[in-house]
Order: sequence, then C-alpha cells, then structure tokens
Amino acid sequence: MIGKSPRSVAGQVFVLQVALVVVLVVCAVFALVLQSERDTSTEARRRSIAVAETFAHSPGVVEALRSPHPSAVLQPLTEAGRKSAGVDFIVVMDKKGIRYTHPIPSKIGKRFVGRIAPSLAGHVYTESVHGPLGHEVQATVPIRDDRGKVTALVSAGLKVKNVTNAVDRQLPIILGAGAAALVVSTGGTALVGRRLRRQTHSLAPDEMSRMYEHHDTVLHSVREGVLIVQDNGRLLLANDEARRLLELPVEAEGHTVRELSCLDADMAELLSSGREATDEVHFAGGRLLAVNQRPTHPEGGPRGTVVTLRDSTELQAVSGRAEVTRERLELLYDAGLGIGTSLDVVRTADELAQLAVPRFADFVTVDVADAVLHGEEPGPKATDMRRVAVSGIRDDHPLYERGRLIDFLPSTPQALGYDAGRTQLVTDLSSASGWQAQDPERARQIVDFGIHSLISAPVQARGVVLGMVNFWRSKRDAFDEEELSLAEELVARAAVSIDNARRYAREHALAVTLQRSLLPRALPEQSALDVGYRYLPAQSGVSGDWFDVIPLPGGRVALAVGDVVGHGLHAAATMGRLRTAVHNFSTLDLPPDELLSHLDDLVGRIDQDEACADTSGEIVGATCLYAIYDPVARRCVMARAGHLTPALVYPDGSATFPDVPAGPPLGLGGMPFRTAELDVPEGSQLVLYTDGLIEDRRRDLDVGMELLRRALEGHPDRAPEESCQAVLDELLPERPADDVALLIARTRALPPENVADWDVPGDPAAVSGMRGAVSAKLAEWGLAELGFGMELVLSELITNAIRYASEPIHVRLIRDRTLICEVADGSSTSPHLRYAATTDEGGRGLFLVSQMTERWGTRYTPQGKVIWAEVALPKSGELPGVPGFEIPDIPLE
Repeated sequence: MIGKSPRSVAGQVFVLQVALVVVLVVCAVFALVLQSERDTSTEARRRSIAVAETFAHSPGVVEALRSPHPSAVLQPLTEAGRKSAGVDFIVVMDKKGIRYTHPIPSKIGKRFVGRIAPSLAGHVYTESVHGPLGHEVQATVPIRDDRGKVTALVSAGLKVKNVTNAVDRQLPIILGAGAAALVVSTGGTALVGRRLRRQTHSLAPDEMSRMYEHHDTVLHSVREGVLIVQDNGRLLLANDEARRLLELPVEAEGHTVRELSCLDADMAELLSSGREATDEVHFAGGRLLAVNQRPTHPEGGPRGTVVTLRDSTELQAVSGRAEVTRERLELLYDAGLGIGTSLDVVRTADELAQLAVPRFADFVTVDVADAVLHGEEPGPKATDMRRVAVSGIRDDHPLYERGRLIDFLPSTPQALGYDAGRTQLVTDLSSASGWQAQDPERARQIVDFGIHSLISAPVQARGVVLGMVNFWRSKRDAFDEEELSLAEELVARAAVSIDNARRYAREHALAVTLQRSLLPRALPEQSALDVGYRYLPAQSGVSGDWFDVIPLPGGRVALAVGDVVGHGLHAAATMGRLRTAVHNFSTLDLPPDELLSHLDDLVGRIDQDEACADTSGEIVGATCLYAIYDPVARRCVMARAGHLTPALVYPDGSATFPDVPAGPPLGLGGMPFRTAELDVPEGSQLVLYTDGLIEDRRRDLDVGMELLRRALEGHPDRAPEESCQAVLDELLPERPADDVALLIARTRALPPENVADWDVPGDPAAVSGMRGAVSAKLAEWGLAELGFGMELVLSELITNAIRYASEPIHVRLIRDRTLICEVADGSSTSPHLRYAATTDEGGRGLFLVSQMTERWGTRYTPQGKVIWAEVALPKSGELPGVPGFEIPDIPLE
C-alpha cells in the first residue's frame, strides 16, 4: 500500500517559503561582506595615493632632502601629516629605499618594505604588504626636483582593519528584512490553504469516496488503456484495457515497470523514461500499440506520467498498404520527371538505375542491344547485349560490369523476356537453374553475396524490344507478383526515352556522315597560301557551317566560309548544295560580288521550291564570305553576304578587322553585293570563321571579337594550324553549343622573277617576236624543253586576240606549280572549242591549245577578258614534249 504524506500542501508551501527566505538572507549577507571587503581595499588605496601625492608635492620637501640631516627635518613633518590625514604612516626614502622617516623611529635608516622600481620610473604604485605595522595598503609616489627628475620617494598607507567597515551598520537591517519576509510568508501560507479548500469545494469524506468510485468505474470501462507511473518508474495504476493490451499480472501495481517481465524492452524504456510521446507505435504482445505519454506535474500535481494505449494493429496494416502505394506512386512520379532528360541512351539508362536504387531494388543493371547504341534496329535475340548502366547500394557486387558485351543463353530470364517481350520473375535465385547456366561461377558468387531474387523486364517501345532491365534484391524481401506491374511501369517510362534517343542517334549519325562527306576531306595543292582549319560539330547535332579552299587560274586561290541556319539533315543538305554551287561558280572565275549574287538567286529558288512542296517549310537562311587572293599582285578581293567580318593579322603581329562592306544574307534578293580590295603583305594571315566561334549567350558579340583579336595578335610566326588550336582554346568551351568553322591562311607571294609580261601591239607580225621572247624566258627558267609547245599555244592565243579581239593585248607568263600563260585583250567575246571539218581553213587553234596544255579557260575582267592555259612542269628524268600527242600538220598564222 502506498501511504499518504502527513503534511498538507499548505504546510509544504510554508516550509519551502521559509527555506527560500533563509537562503536569500544568507546570500544577501554574504554579498554585503564581499562588497565591504572590496570597498575597504579600494578606499585604502585611494586615501594612500592622495596623501602620498600631497606630501610629494608639498613645498620644502625637496630642500629638506638636500639638507645635511633630512630625517631631522622630515620626521616632524611626516608625523604631523600622518595624524592630520588619518593614515597610519608616511615614509620618505631615498632612491635606494632607505627610510628617512617612519612612525616607529627605530625603523629609520632601514630599507623600505615594498617595490620601488615602478615609482623610480615615475609611476604611482600601490600594493598590499605585511610591513612593520601589520597588513597595510600603501602607495609609493616619486618626488621630483625642479627639472622633473626623481630625487626621492614617499610612501603613505594605512592598516586595512582601521578602515570603517559598513557591515556592522547594515547587518541589523538585513536581519530585520529577513524577519519581515518570514512574517509575510506565513500570511501567504494561510492564503494558499484557503485556496486549496476552495478548489476541493469543501467536500466531505463520503462525497470524496463516491467521486472516486465514479472515477474508478469510468477508468476501467473505457476501451483505451490507461497507466499512471510514478517519477521513480513505479506503476501506480493500470485500468482493465491496459492490463489486457500489455498482459499485465494482477499484482503489477506497486512494482517498477522494469520489474514487469511481460513488457517489451522498448515499452519498458518508454514508461520509465517519463518523456512525452505522441502516437508512438510500439510492439507488445503481438499487437501494435499507439502510445501517448504526458507528465502529471506541470500544474503542481504529484510527479509522474499518464500513459494511454490504443490497439492500432489493423489500422497499421491498412496504413502500411497505403504507405506502400504512396511510395510506389511517388516513385513513378519521380520517374516521369527524372528519366529521359536527354536524348542519350546511356544517360537515360543510368537515370533509371539511379532512381530505382534503393527505393525499389538493391541493384539495377540495364542491358541494351549493341545496335541500339548506334541508332540501328535491335536484333531478334538477346545476343550482343551491352551493359550500359549499373547501380547498387554497394560497389563490390559480383554483377557484370558496365560496358561488357553479353550473349545471354536462351534459358536465362533475360533471353526469355527479350524473346517473349514479357517480364520474368525469379523469386529464389539459389534454386533457379536457368540463369545459372549463363555463368555458373559468377552465379555462385552472386548468391553468396546475398542477392536472392530478380525481376527482368524488357525495354519495349513501339512493339520492338530494345533491351532488358534487371532488378536485384539482397537486403529486402524477395520480389513478388504484385511488384511486377511496378517494374514494368518503371521500365515503360524509360523505354520511350531510350527509343527516342536511338532514333536521334541514328539521325545524328546520318547527318554527321552527310555533313562530313560534304565538307572538304583534304585541302587542294596550291602555292599561294599556307592553310590551317578546324571544324567542330555542335553539341546538339550537325549544322550548316562549311568552308572551302579553291585553286583558281593564274596561281590565285579562293577562300569561302558559310553558315546555314538550323541543325540536322536539312541544314547539312542545304550546306552541300551551296558548297557545290560555290565550286561551280568558281570555275567561271567570277568576282566575289557576282558569285554571291548567283548564290543569292540559288537560295531564293530553294526557298520557292520548298514553299511549293510544303507550305509549312521553313525559309532557308544562310551567310557566306568569299575571298580571292592573288599571290602575284599580293591583293585580296572579298565580299560577304550577312557574314561576320574576317580578321587580318599583319606580319608585325597586329590584328584587325578590315572594313568589308556588309551585304544581306543569302536568299533575300534585291540588294547588290560590294567588294573590298586589300593589300596583303606577304606573311599576313587571313582568318575566316563562323558565328559559333565568337557568339555566346553569356557574352556580347563585340566581346567575342575582342577575344578573337587578342588570341590572334602577337604571334606573327605561329603556324596556321597552331593558331587554329590557340583560338579554339581561348574562345570555346569544352562542348560548343553551335558548329564552328575556322580557316586561317598565311599569304605567300610569288617572286617577281617568276613572272614575265609583255604588251603586244595589234599587228600579226608581232607574233613571231613574242615566240622568241617567250622561248628566251623559258630558257632562263630552265624550261627550254617546253618552248616548242608554249610557242604553239601563244601563237594561237595571240593570233586570235589580234584577229578577233581589240587592244590592249597583254601576255603574262607565270612559273608556279605549272607554267601559266595568259593573254588578255579588251574584248568580252569568248572563244569556243569546236571540231573543224576537213574543208575548213581554220577552227583548229583552240583544239590545238586544249591538246598541248593541261587545261585552259577564260575569265572576264572589267577591262575585257583573259584566256589562260596551264602546262605541267616536267619532272626529273622526263623527256620534253607532250607524251602521246602527235602534232598535226597545221600552218601557224
């Protein structure tokens, strides 16, 4: 039985209040004593400093120190000052600490007790010492002469016990206040007693008994367990429901909860801890109990806790199923957001594997048909499967590593699921033989590792199986039939993305192949320029950037760079058409502005054709820059259609952007293009590029051009290939967002001694003289063996110019990779090659020219036209003449 306390609440409150008042009085007395001691020390120091400084500055002290007997003069003065100032001593001493005065005469002439070094340094120094008079507080002050020099010291002090202490005066007040507090507390106790009687409504004992009976009836009738536990862990009360739920014995009340063996360890720990708990679920007696625990003493009651218990076994089962459903829905929602963020098969597979671990499986592997990675259709069997993703709760698992090419046997779940297009479930891997046939040794390692169940789901999209996703478990319960639908749904979210990535890979591969087939694979041989180039495809796919280097007659070279707006096959195909058109127009040897005009017409026709075929087709947008460099004149003529201005690096290393008139982009029509002619010193660098090099969403166009200028300047001797790489390193990120085409050409000049030219009068008799001059020049160049053939060619060309054209007539001979002969006249009529009949007297001249030369042609100039022909230079050991050609018997006119 638990007895009641003999003292009432009012009595307990009274004792507590008395104790508090006593403690407060004792603390106040103690604090006052400490304060008095501190004030005593402070007062002693203050008074000592004041007396010492007053005496040190008193008139006549310095003169007394200089007298033959200082003690005789100063002793009376210090004694008189000590008595009037109320200190216990004033001592005057020399700089060595030998006393001149002291209240005890026998101490005169002896060393002062205390530190004098700070005062000799000119400071006021206070200290507490045990001197001849007892415990003293003293201050030492320097005595200075007229020049401020310390000549002696004076120390004044008093005994601490002589300072008036305030404790004696305040102690009666403190004790009186304590007595008053006791009186007040007694009255307060009476008031508390009245309040307690009012709260109990002055009930009689029988009434209190009847109230308890009602309370006990209600307590044991409710369908919720109730416990009352004392603060020491002793069980005070347990109702019938609590006894049933916890299976408590009849004699449980009065024992501590830790003594009750029927309680689960967690439950006993909670009941004895006394901490608050709200709907905590604990296992007890095969039931799941929702436990609430609250303290009983916040409002002054006895210390302990009240515990309520509810049987939530069935509710927990329903909640568990709802929680599992919620987790699955959340997993599928996250899969919809997190899988398929890019058009990349490997990345999509990795996103699926990362998402499913550990929320659905402990390990996930993704195997995709190797053909899918290349954008091709997968095979009919589960062979040539590439493992593209592996994820797990541990990294030391024995599963096949990422990147491995696997041929699954027909008995494996992967092959069965791939062939049938249905998900396969293996609940016990240790007893399943089909999957172990693939690799018995590795299968044993997998089982020993603890992996016990598998779901293998096909990656199926648009009726085609692209691969298999394998879900493995080791730490959790084995997979069951209910989880197949979740696995299939997860894989289905990724299947469409993987198929889209496969189709994108196929289109991308086709576009890249098309684009690279349309771009120049190697630069043509020529002597005018030393060329370096770079082409970088965009991160998001191929585009329409292109460049070209085209040799022209007369040793000249054309440089072209362009950009078709957009990405993909359409842009690559359009780029190929434009590049082919530039090649065709360049064979006509058109000036840059005329060539761009023809390109503009071509793009306009392309737009019209696409608009007629599909009204929703987009309009082609393209830009182009076309330049022609002449190594003989060392001049460059260029024009641009909506393209960026090229850069020019001079031989001294300075870089600039020449003023090239801007033309509209190709396809707009109606606006003429203008050319710019630049004098280009030998060794200069022409830099042509597309907008992907300098344009970026993070910076302005002007900033990009300035960065390009800085990357180019200061390196006049750097090779074009090195300059290309330096520019890309300076301006581009690791994976550019747009295509980049860069062309850097260092100019060369043809030496003047390799060029010969003559003005020819319009007289047929001049032909003979020109043959002699040309033969002499060829002999000077060491090409005398070519003299016969070149005489025939020049004779025909000059004769045609004199007969059919107009003056001025000019002949130029150029020795380059080939021997070039040019005849210019003032007429714009063009000769044509034809077959002459046997009865015709003429018409065989151009046929003779075509047979004697490598190639020939006509180009037009503002002053007329130029007919040119090229003859191959003989190789070492080759006989002169033209092999395989028999010179016809044709008279020369």
